[in-house]
Amino acid sequence: MDANARDVDFGKRSDDYAEHRPGFPSSFYERLAGFVAIDGARALDVGTGPGTIALELAKRGANVTGIDISESQIDAARQSAARSGLSDRCRFVTGCIEQADFAADSFDLATAGQCWIWFDEEATIKTLIRVLAPGGMLVVAHYCYLPQHSELAKATEDLILEHNPSWTMAGHNGLYPQQIDPLILGGFELVEQFCYDHDRLFTHTGWRGRMRTCNGVGSGPLSDERVARFDRALAELLLQDFPEEPIAVRHRIWATVVRRP
Repeated sequence: MDANARDVDFGKRSDDYAEHRPGFPSSFYERLAGFVAIDGARALDVGTGPGTIALELAKRGANVTGIDISESQIDAARQSAARSGLSDRCRFVTGCIEQADFAADSFDLATAGQCWIWFDEEATIKTLIRVLAPGGMLVVAHYCYLPQHSELAKATEDLILEHNPSWTMAGHNGLYPQQIDPLILGGFELVEQFCYDHDRLFTHTGWRGRMRTCNGVGSGPLSDERVARFDRALAELLLQDFPEEPIAVRHRIWATVVRRP
């Protein structure tokens, strides 16, 4: 976990998160379907945020429970489920996955999308080993823009550092091989780890909204005034250097799939 994690609260930008933070592409769910039958699965989405993964699993026939420590994120997830007509397949609870009291063996599938680094890894693994049924799958996945392969992402991170010089998470390459061994040592069996790149299209409005959710900006230590100042600077950068819309931003999907014996 990053040293600045104590300053991060994704719930502060729940509206932006629900509207502008991109979820995993459909190709990700197609790959998951090769490991587990999603239709009819009892699924748990940890660190669910505004329910992005939970809702996608529900659309594919799963019965999903989403848990997140942020009440505002859970509110946003419930609203999205209602708008999508998926409230009957999704329930969302506010809570900490490390201390969750779900019944043993109660889920066939657990997902953790773009959130694992914020958890107490050892405690989370213990919880998931307990609540997954034998043979149940856990998918720990990440979906990161790549400043090494996108001029816009690199320029935006440089701008973040101008407004928040203490930010320590710039320049990440979207690779997480270090997550395999703790999962295996915690009792899981490795099924597969896969990685591929994907171009996501953004409008100016969409990219600004996505970056307001960044842990170095709106979900981090910046005040509302400083977030607004950053957002204005990013709008100017987009108009000056990246005027054509939509803009393709290279992202990397990295996923570790493990099974409870």
